[in-house]
Amino acid sequence: MSDVDVDANDPFVFKYRGVYFQTEYTTPQKIDSIQDFKVKDTDVFLVTYPKTGTIWTQQILSLIFNEGHRNGTEAIANVFRVPWIEYTHSKVDYDSRPSPRLFSSHLPHYLVPKDLRNKKGKIIYVGRNPKDAAVSYYHFYNVIVRLKQVNDWESFLDRYLTGEVLGGSWFDHVKGWYTHQEDFNILFVTYEEMKKDLRSAVLKICKFVEKELNEQEVDTIVEKATFKNMKHDPLANYTNVSTDHLDMKNGTFLRRGTVGDWKKLMTVAQNEKFDKIYSEKMKGVPINFTWDINDGN
Repeated sequence: MSDVDVDANDPFVFKYRGVYFQTEYTTPQKIDSIQDFKVKDTDVFLVTYPKTGTIWTQQILSLIFNEGHRNGTEAIANVFRVPWIEYTHSKVDYDSRPSPRLFSSHLPHYLVPKDLRNKKGKIIYVGRNPKDAAVSYYHFYNVIVRLKQVNDWESFLDRYLTGEVLGGSWFDHVKGWYTHQEDFNILFVTYEEMKKDLRSAVLKICKFVEKELNEQEVDTIVEKATFKNMKHDPLANYTNVSTDHLDMKNGTFLRRGTVGDWKKLMTVAQNEKFDKIYSEKMKGVPINFTWDINDGN
């Protein structure tokens, strides 16, 4: 395929249609095949850029739709309850799953199933301020076994700002989904609003996916979806993932889950550079991210 570029610096990474993918998890052929994925009206897709609240929202969706997860009578990991559509190694039989089917994806808007662009199914898009996402991603890169570790924060930040990381450019991903939202049946939620008022976010998602729950059920979801409890929930925290894929000695899949953590790592010069690129890339996109949990926005 002419659109495929192999990363000379990392043989386990390839670039396809503007986005970097890990060879261990997918192929260009798999990504192309997703275009013809048959979406049901009841399907719910969670779409995110890496490290922007994916695992958190997987937990929320699993709890909303599965009583067995809420009451502890079932022990099915969220990676199987809300599987990835772009990964080749998924052990989930999509066609035989009962409705509503739940899916996860890091794909940009132009690589998802065509049916979604016809407003079939529902999409929940979770965005996170890109500074915190960059810090979280930097730490996570050193957990992924097949990737070269990036111990130099400044070098990683440069790669992040130019989109030379798995998932491609944060700016392109968020801007692309936001500016094409009229093509989809989509709900935008931010990581920061979930952090500030988790209950309101859960109710917002329930309304969008048309799932009616009583007060006690909502209380249970909010309790089990707090970052503290989720971090220790083996169904949610990906500790069941093979050590061939993730090396937890170098970090954890779920690290801190805070807002404003970027201030502890980013220098003044780096922050100024980031702000300049952000203002250029996101010009005309009316998204207001919260940069610190104490902000009044």
